[in-house]
Amino acid sequence: MALWLYRLGRLSARRAWLVIAAWAVIMGMVGGAAALFMGPMSNNFQIPGTETQQMADKLQAQLPEASGGTGAVVFTSTNGEPLTPAQQKDITAALETVTGVPTVKGVIDPFLVTAQQQAGAAQLADGAKQLAAGEAQAAAELPKLEAAAKQLADTKTQLDAGQAKLDAQKKQLVAQQAQLAALPANSPQAQAAAPQMAAAQAQIDGAQAQLDAGRAQWQAGQDQYAAGKAKFDAGAATLTAKKAELALGQRQADAAAGIRFVSENGKAAIGQIQFSESMNAVTPANRQLVQDKLNTLESDGVSVSYSKEIVEDVSELFGVSEVVGIAVAAAVLLIMLGTFVAAGLPLLMAVVGVGIGVGGTMALTTVIEMSSISPMLALMLGLAVGIDYSLFIVNRHRQQLLAGMELRESIAKATGTSGNAVTFAGLTVVIALAALSVTGLPFLAILGLAAAATVAVSVLIALTLTPALLSLIGKRLISKKAWAKNTSATAKHQATLVGLSGSERAAADDAADVARSARGWGGLVTRHPIISLVTAVIALAVIAIPAAGLRLALPDGGSEPVDSSAYQAYSITGKNFGEGMNGPIIVVGSLPAGLNEASATVLNLNVADQLRAVDNVKAAIPVMVSKDLRTAVYQVIPTEGPASESTVQVIHDLRAEGPGIESRYDVSIGLTGQTAANVDVSEKLGAALPPYLAIVVGLSLILLVLVFRSILVPLLATAGFLLSLVAAFGGVVAVYQWGWLGGIFDVANPAAVLSFLPIILIGVLFGLAMDYQVFIASGMREAYAHGQDAKQAVRTGFKHAAPVVTAAAIIMISVFSGFIFSHLTMVRPLGFALAFGVLIDAFVVRMTIVPAAMHLLGKSAWWLPKWLDRILPDVDVEGAKLATLVVEDDASSLSEDPEPAR
Repeated sequence: MALWLYRLGRLSARRAWLVIAAWAVIMGMVGGAAALFMGPMSNNFQIPGTETQQMADKLQAQLPEASGGTGAVVFTSTNGEPLTPAQQKDITAALETVTGVPTVKGVIDPFLVTAQQQAGAAQLADGAKQLAAGEAQAAAELPKLEAAAKQLADTKTQLDAGQAKLDAQKKQLVAQQAQLAALPANSPQAQAAAPQMAAAQAQIDGAQAQLDAGRAQWQAGQDQYAAGKAKFDAGAATLTAKKAELALGQRQADAAAGIRFVSENGKAAIGQIQFSESMNAVTPANRQLVQDKLNTLESDGVSVSYSKEIVEDVSELFGVSEVVGIAVAAAVLLIMLGTFVAAGLPLLMAVVGVGIGVGGTMALTTVIEMSSISPMLALMLGLAVGIDYSLFIVNRHRQQLLAGMELRESIAKATGTSGNAVTFAGLTVVIALAALSVTGLPFLAILGLAAAATVAVSVLIALTLTPALLSLIGKRLISKKAWAKNTSATAKHQATLVGLSGSERAAADDAADVARSARGWGGLVTRHPIISLVTAVIALAVIAIPAAGLRLALPDGGSEPVDSSAYQAYSITGKNFGEGMNGPIIVVGSLPAGLNEASATVLNLNVADQLRAVDNVKAAIPVMVSKDLRTAVYQVIPTEGPASESTVQVIHDLRAEGPGIESRYDVSIGLTGQTAANVDVSEKLGAALPPYLAIVVGLSLILLVLVFRSILVPLLATAGFLLSLVAAFGGVVAVYQWGWLGGIFDVANPAAVLSFLPIILIGVLFGLAMDYQVFIASGMREAYAHGQDAKQAVRTGFKHAAPVVTAAAIIMISVFSGFIFSHLTMVRPLGFALAFGVLIDAFVVRMTIVPAAMHLLGKSAWWLPKWLDRILPDVDVEGAKLATLVVEDDASSLSEDPEPAR
């Protein structure tokens, strides 16, 4: 590998303009593609197959009017007093103008909604009064009806009794008439009885007529009663229906009462902007247009604050703080390399690498949904490793020039030695980042591949474009002052060697090198290895203590800067409406078939009641039902904010309530919305951490065994990384979750840590840690391979590598620190974690723990089983073969391939 890279360095130096032109063409093509095909980015962290995604897809298909993005606008008066009627009218008018913005589907006017709620409450109260009056009237009529019914019953009884008596008389008269008919017609008895019979018949007929008249009167009364009873029953049925309607209305009002759009004190109001497309698809121009139309209210004494969904703009990658970080890196380069040309070269290489890597990433945003943090991470890493990788080669070349090596030979050997270490260090980073693809999280896979591609480009640029430019720069890389100082030092050194043989001079040089290696930090650590090792490990263990309380979540408005509109909207909402209003939970219900509108309404209220019974749920209300009455949407407001522990538990409790709701009401439920999705993403990421760590560490251990031909050195490197990792986690938790030093790092509202920070930190920090391990340990390996004692080799290797590793670490820390105050708050904790992690890993682990431990291990640090030594290929990371390389004729031989000495 070293020999191949040597040849690549020679070719690049010899064909400098060709190499520069090739990279210029590549950069132009990538830039053109980015300009033509760049699409919008998002912060939509979805995971296919999760319940939240399934429910979102269900809504899109069955209830499209419930899909689309929503943003909140918070209105307050500038004087802190309740909003006046005139201000309320102005707000309503301003919200109406927002409906003219492209992709805005509608608005929710807080005062209109509140007025409707109040009108509904008044209507319910009026209906209750009417119901009470009707029930009172019915109660008064009922005794009259009952008395009439009793009177009619008594009359009928009397009539029936009179009829029975008359019927008996009729029967008796008929019997007497039969006896009379049996007598002779002219008999005295018949003649005497005839008048009596006629009188009796007349009396019976009169009584019958009287009974018939009484019965007719009774029937009239009965008909009148029946009509009155029917009217009463109809009124009672109406009252019952009205009562049920009022009860249903009251249930709906009670459910809605938990969600307010105007605060109780009248000092704040929440409007909502409903978009026809997802918030990720809403362009920055349309977001700004919404703000421009509502900002006119400020002249009316109304303060307007927008939720994170509206003001978030992920189209910009670079901010002021990032520029400051790069400026610090440039200052370090200038101090170390001494000239603007030398300092500018690594910066230029980093910019070219980032331009190609990030440009390529941006060009794919039209065909791949990409989170805003993907190009940001590629930018962050591309700058850091681009500067460092070029710096390692430039520094090696600079040292070789000062030692008297011919220009292009120096370029080739710097590429073959430091370039070899750069290749393996870059490969480790690429492995760690590309392994994010195995987590099963699409957005994380895209993020990792984008960053890995940018790092790979940075490696290629360091190995080709850097040698090409070094060839053109020539000896101007080193300042005249440095040349003069080197010449003077060389003369003094040569004077001390006068009269010595070649072997004696070599021995003197080695002795001087050994004496120099005993000084400085490396000498101190190796003189007291046990104290250094124990102290460093204990210090990192103490720093790591807060990591035990690590909680994961995605950022909300409370994570934004205090002076930002998103933070103001979040805090005002929490203060006046409750923290839960910042993170509503959407529940989607699948209703049974055969429902009508009334039964569906009752069923939805029953489901909402059961949802409301869950602990830490402030309100639950049915908000929408599909036209076919088969899909319903409920909004659940938790007690606390979206990232709180209690809200996470509410998500789990609501899902646990699902089987009970289905068995009781035949309604299956599922959760969606940003709050539920954030919980799902955080838990999925947490579950992906162990296997990801195992894959990254396993692959890199194999690579490190190959590079160092040792078992203990890779294990020591990995153990040191784990210490750096937990310490970095501890620092992140202390600052961003507990709020320590929050004033310095602009953390006004400490909350859970960014959910994908741990997995990204593992990948990136492991790769960077192995970078430093390669550069530190390869120098030790080189000294040991060249015959030095194992313990002395630790000092020698450290002495040679420490300055450049220190500069590289400071540069990387500076670049990452620039992102701590990024305009994208999601990037801030990641920038801190990487900067703090590199600080710990470079200066505590690689420059304290590793040399101390390797000094204690001595020769055993380089132990490798013989069978493994035989089968491992020799990658020659130290470039040992180049030490014996024979070049036929200095620069003139660059056109031919040199051969190692035999």
